Amino acid sequence: MTDDVRIETDGKAGRIRLNRPKAIHALNTPMCIAMAKALDEWRGDTAIEAVLIDHAEGRGFCAGGDIRMVAESGAGDGSAAREFFRQEYRMNHRLFTYAKPVVTFMDGITMGGGVGISLPAKYRVATENTKLAMPETGIGLFPDVGGGWYLSRLPGRMGEYLALTGARIDGADCLALGLATHYLPSDRLDEAKRRIAEDPQAVDTVLGELSVQPPESKIMADQQAIDRLFAADRLEDIYVALEEDGGEWANAQLTTLRTKSPQTMKVALKLLADGRTMPTFEDEMRQEFAVAAHVCQRHDFIEGVRAVIVDKDNDPKWNPATPEAVSAHMIDQIFAPLPDDEAWTPQG
Repeated sequence: MTDDVRIETDGKAGRIRLNRPKAIHALNTPMCIAMAKALDEWRGDTAIEAVLIDHAEGRGFCAGGDIRMVAESGAGDGSAAREFFRQEYRMNHRLFTYAKPVVTFMDGITMGGGVGISLPAKYRVATENTKLAMPETGIGLFPDVGGGWYLSRLPGRMGEYLALTGARIDGADCLALGLATHYLPSDRLDEAKRRIAEDPQAVDTVLGELSVQPPESKIMADQQAIDRLFAADRLEDIYVALEEDGGEWANAQLTTLRTKSPQTMKVALKLLADGRTMPTFEDEMRQEFAVAAHVCQRHDFIEGVRAVIVDKDNDPKWNPATPEAVSAHMIDQIFAPLPDDEAWTPQG
């Protein structure tokens, strides 16, 4: 299928090993298809009792998706971009609904698409190397791959804070927020994988025995400020709260927000507000696909990728340039459902 992901079996475990080191294992369409196919094959295989997801060579777990390709497609007819999102979200949904235990090892950079293959897993292992973020608003995209579902279920307004600012959090933060289920030193991961592959029924015991107490969570120290200053569902109101606070931390967040796409920050806020009451994860992915299909062809995404990834001048010219200029009508257009023959479905 593709050399970018290694599909293996090890004892009683299926192994999915991301293997695109030069791109920090960012997902592309063939990788998503290969992962979904492996999950389908293992679902009915009684010899496979658990699935382990990690990366093979190189640093980082997964830096996201193949954003450059998506932007190039979005600048044209968008068909390759839509196919990528369609297959990625199908693979995300397979993981979310998988009956056998899935263990992900978030050792290193875990961003965007990497979050999308981590959070559906029953067991999510963070380490001292974990750097998790949903940084999409900085490139005119939005926290997808189920971001509207997962982030809206975090304590207080943590989800809104992470979605808008793209803040990077570490392994201790992930455990404190419930994004990770266990915290292991990275030098114990090989032992964990070996023991789980030998006896998948003992996964709770294995991860429990190898876990250690993490350092103190830094993000939890800011929880009261986050809940207070990011309390609104209107972006303009969050700006006002930060401006009126005037403290060093609030000013730093305001400076960060002013570098992000106002359009996709508003998209993110609506996504999380909607996500709280989504009936199922399938409904969430259907909505996110419609939003992705629209956003990937809009100016801010093409411009954001140009500024951050292609030219690397880090000076995107957002249009609209301010939160006030992003109309409710514009957001409604982005969230408009697709026709039935174009809409996302869990199966091909």
